[in-house]
Amino acid sequence: MLIKIYGSAIFGVSAQTITIEVNVDTGGVGYHLVGLPDNAIKESSYRISAALKNVGYKIPGKKITINMAPADLRKEGSAYDLSIAIGILIASDQITAEHVQDYIIMGELSLDGSLQPIKGVLPIAIQAREEGFKGIILPKQNTREAAIVNNLEVYGVENIKEVIDFFNEGKPIEKVVLDTRKEFQEKINQFPFDFSEVKGQETAKRAMEVAAAGGHNIILIGPPGSGKTMLAKRVPSILPPLTLKEALETTKIHSVAGKMGAETSLMTVRPFRSPHHTISDVALVGGGSYPQPGEISLAHNGVLFLDEMPEFKRTVLEVMRQPLEDREVTISRARFTVNYPSSFMLVASMNPSPSGYFPDDPNNTSSAFEMQRYMNKLSGPLLDRIDIHVEVQKVEFEQLAEKRKGEKSEEIRKRVLKAREIQNERYKNLKISYNAQIGSREIEQFCELDDASFNLIKMAMEKLNLSARAYDRILKVARTIADLEESENILSHHISEAIQYRSLDREFWNV
Repeated sequence: MLIKIYGSAIFGVSAQTITIEVNVDTGGVGYHLVGLPDNAIKESSYRISAALKNVGYKIPGKKITINMAPADLRKEGSAYDLSIAIGILIASDQITAEHVQDYIIMGELSLDGSLQPIKGVLPIAIQAREEGFKGIILPKQNTREAAIVNNLEVYGVENIKEVIDFFNEGKPIEKVVLDTRKEFQEKINQFPFDFSEVKGQETAKRAMEVAAAGGHNIILIGPPGSGKTMLAKRVPSILPPLTLKEALETTKIHSVAGKMGAETSLMTVRPFRSPHHTISDVALVGGGSYPQPGEISLAHNGVLFLDEMPEFKRTVLEVMRQPLEDREVTISRARFTVNYPSSFMLVASMNPSPSGYFPDDPNNTSSAFEMQRYMNKLSGPLLDRIDIHVEVQKVEFEQLAEKRKGEKSEEIRKRVLKAREIQNERYKNLKISYNAQIGSREIEQFCELDDASFNLIKMAMEKLNLSARAYDRILKVARTIADLEESENILSHHISEAIQYRSLDREFWNV
C-alpha cells in the first residue's frame, strides 16, 4: 500500500513542502530510505522502531520504501521522524487516516514515543498556509511559534500516541490559538536596560541618540570601565519599535537557527547580538556545509555589538564589509545559493591603545609601533562604513556617586521616533528608510549647506586633517542632527557637532 505524508524542509529563511511517500510491499523484507536524506534522517528507523514498540505498534517485517520528494533536494535533521512513523503505520494498515494529507506533520521522536522540539517552525507554518493545508501537527514546545500564523490550525502533541488517536479514532487534540497583535503590543516596550541607569557620559549618550535617529553605525573609543558596553546594551531601548512585518522577519531567522524558546511566540523587541571576539567568519556571516544564519543575520532589524573590535580577527571584520553595504548576505554552494537578510546597526567599542589608557597612560606602556599595529587592525574600508566615532571618557567619582537618575530611554526614544518620521517623509519616493542609507546623489539633494556651514567643514578638513571619506559621513550625521531639532536646513552648529564624531579620522589617531 502506498501513502503520502507531507513535511517541510528549510531553505534559507523559507520552507519547501516535502512529500514523503511510504510504500509497504509484501515481496521481501527491508527498509529503504531515498531522496537525499542526511545521517540524522537515515538513523530515524531506530528511533521510530523503539517509539512505536513503546506505544503498542511496530515496524512491519516487510519491504518498506520511503521516498522524500523532491528527490534532488537534500533533507536534513530529525524533524521527519513523526511524519515517517505515521506514514509507515498507515501504509501497513495498522491505523486509518482519511484526512492525513490535509496536514503538515513534523517532529523528532524520543525512544519512548514523546516528541522533541524542532527548528524553523515559523517558515514551515507560513508555507503550509500558503499552500492551502488545513493545519500543522508538531511538538507542543513549538506551538506558540506556529500559532503566529493565522488561518492555520495548529495542534501541539507530546507523544506520537496522541497523533495516532487523532487520525485513527478521531480523538481531538486541543488547538492552539494566539492573538498575535495583542501579544505584540503588550511586549513591544519591555526592555531589560534603560539609559537612566548610565551615570555621566552625556556626550556618548548624545552620540547614541544621533546614531539611533539616523540608523548610523557607531564606534565607542575609551578606557576600560568607562561604560562602553553599558551604553551599547541600551541602544535597543531607544530604537523605533519593531513593526509587525519586521517582527515576523526577525522571528523567522531566529526560528531557523533554533534560537526561539518554548514560551516565545513572536519577537517583540529588536535583537541585540554580542559575539565573542574569537568568533569565526562563518559563524559571523553564516554558512557551513548546510548553511545556517550567522550573527549578522540574527541581528537583523536590531543591533550587532562588537566589544573590543580590534581583538577580532581581521578576516572576520573584513567579511562584514559587503553585508554592511548590501544589508543581506549571500551564501553560495555548488548546488544552491541562499540569501539571509542582515540589516543591522553596528555598535563597536575599542580601547584607545593596547594598554587601554592612551593618551592618559602615566607609564606610557604602548610604543608608537604598538599603537600603529593596534590601529591597523581596523581597515579604512571598514571604518568607512562607520559614521560616528565617539570618545568615551573615564567617569569621575562625583558622577558615580550622584543619586539623581539620568534621562529615561522613553524620552530619548520619542525624539528618535520624531526624527525617523521626518526621514520617512523625506525619502518616501526612494528605497531609503533613514539617513545612514543615503548615497552621494541624495547627499547633494538633501544636504545643502549655507556659506557658514560650508566654510566650517572646509576649515575642519584642513585644520583637523580629516580624511576625504569623512566628508560624506559628516554631512549625513549633520542631516540627522538637524532632523532631531526638526530643522529643514543643515546649520553650522549641526556641522560642528557632526565633526566631533570623527575621532578616528584625525591625525592624532595615526590611522
